[in-house]
Amino acid sequence: MPVVPMKELLDRALADRYGVPAFNIVNDLSIEAVLAAAVEEHSPVILQTSVKTVRMYGRAQLFDIVGTLVRDVAVPVTLHLDHCPDRSVISDCLAGGWNSVLFDAHELDVAENLRQTTEVVAEARARGAHVEGEIEGIQGVEDGIGSDAASVVQTLEVAVDFIRRTGVDCFAPAIGNAHGQYTSAPVLDHQRVSDLVEATGVPMALHGGTGLSAEQFQDLIARGCAKVNISTALKQVFLQSSLEFLRDAEARGKWDPPSFFTHQRSAVMGMAVEHMRTFGSSGRAW
Repeated sequence: MPVVPMKELLDRALADRYGVPAFNIVNDLSIEAVLAAAVEEHSPVILQTSVKTVRMYGRAQLFDIVGTLVRDVAVPVTLHLDHCPDRSVISDCLAGGWNSVLFDAHELDVAENLRQTTEVVAEARARGAHVEGEIEGIQGVEDGIGSDAASVVQTLEVAVDFIRRTGVDCFAPAIGNAHGQYTSAPVLDHQRVSDLVEATGVPMALHGGTGLSAEQFQDLIARGCAKVNISTALKQVFLQSSLEFLRDAEARGKWDPPSFFTHQRSAVMGMAVEHMRTFGSSGRAW
């Protein structure tokens, strides 16, 4: 199946109250492993690229890698640009074939954020793409973007007005969630998700998912978090499995790159399968 619009994935997920996993991929192996998990679970999936990853590969080369790997994949896939405050990168990725973007303008005041997000939505629409918006920073630094300072949470009325006036297809609310590893169990404002979905009918995006319990995930998904981001968990399992393999290789004095890649792939794939089952996306492909 070809890459499909993000809105199609999320509208279906919101209607049936499951979560589409959105994995921040880091290279071709992680892309292939996530796609293999999606095929095994018959799950829709979102491949997310950070600005850092886009710049590391170059937009054209990264898109070609993704395009090659998804070409014969028989599940719905969307290619999404995660947290991006740079309008030039957004324009470049939209022109280069990305299906959706998160314009992260939370550092601007709400009025300017609204003005620029409306422009990004118009730009995306012209290319058949979609937009995730946010007005509150998600605490924590991810791939060099963000802050460890607690976010200022806007009123429900301000958030609803932003969603309606910009026409964003998905919204990322601050609900006590954070990027990276939680140092203690987070206290989440679950009701805010319900209130936003009830007022707008727009699917929510859950950021800072790594470290939440299955019960927390499932409650938030049932309330309308149709897009669930997983970044730290993928990076951890990718590097921890690498460390495990390399330590064993050193102890045995055997250096076999293909076995190394197989080990990494298996670890990432297992992580992805676990999240798909938790989010209820298994068996939801069409």
